Amino acid sequence: MEKQIISKLTKRFEDFRHEEDGVEFWYARELQGLLGYSKWENFSKIISKAQLSCDNAGNDPKDHFLDVRKMVEIGSGAERTIDDIYLTRYACYLIAQNGDPRKEEIAFAQSYFAIQTRKLELIEERLALQERFEAREKLTKSEKELSGIIFEKGVDSKGFTRIRSKGDSALFGGKNTSTMKDKLSVPKGRALADFLPTVTISAKNFATELTNYNVKSRDLSGESSISNEHVKNNKDVRDVMVRNDIYPEELPPEEDIKKLERKLKGSEKKLTSPRSKTKKPTKAQFNPLPA
Repeated sequence: MEKQIISKLTKRFEDFRHEEDGVEFWYARELQGLLGYSKWENFSKIISKAQLSCDNAGNDPKDHFLDVRKMVEIGSGAERTIDDIYLTRYACYLIAQNGDPRKEEIAFAQSYFAIQTRKLELIEERLALQERFEAREKLTKSEKELSGIIFEKGVDSKGFTRIRSKGDSALFGGKNTSTMKDKLSVPKGRALADFLPTVTISAKNFATELTNYNVKSRDLSGESSISNEHVKNNKDVRDVMVRNDIYPEELPPEEDIKKLERKLKGSEKKLTSPRSKTKKPTKAQFNPLPA
């Protein structure tokens, strides 16, 4: 397909995209023309097949195909009500997949919506991953600060390791750093936090920040007093989590944060490659359209 045609079709699909309350959608009647169908009766059959595909994939068609009625002009200022459907991007993708691939518009739409759907999935994945990255970075900084503070207070690196492990034991209900690494199958030489969920990383960071603040403000010194302070703060943070029915030692491990970052970068490169092939998404990644 020539570049000019691709550019033209891309613009047309985006021009007919609507948005309401932050949710994007297409009207089925407008998509009908974009996909080269002149009769609604024929196009509605494709929609029915797409709805069945949606259901077979384990998704609720009502989340992606929302029946609506709207007014249209029929000439001389007169209007009448017609049936239409709000379609999510995933619904458009399924309609294209069930259309006639001999149509140039269908062939383009199959690739277009598959690529755009995957891009949105990647954005959502990256936002969730970025939150975990930021939490991990904050913990690294707060632990580095604690290490520096206690060094000035006469505690060496081995003392810091003991203090941190006792803090972990308080946070994880009696399980120290080494025990949690074994429980989560953390590879030798890797940090426990690289395999923890965001909520636990944030909890460790908050407890460490409290320790940093109190050691400085109360001028604590010596491994014993600093260790007691760090244990208290981790216990306090754990109490908050437990009151919210969150037991950090029972949460499953997350994928290695470093490995996940490399994987995501690789998938982005593959997606933007002109030779890349898109696959059907395993599930929809969109919120239900507003009623």
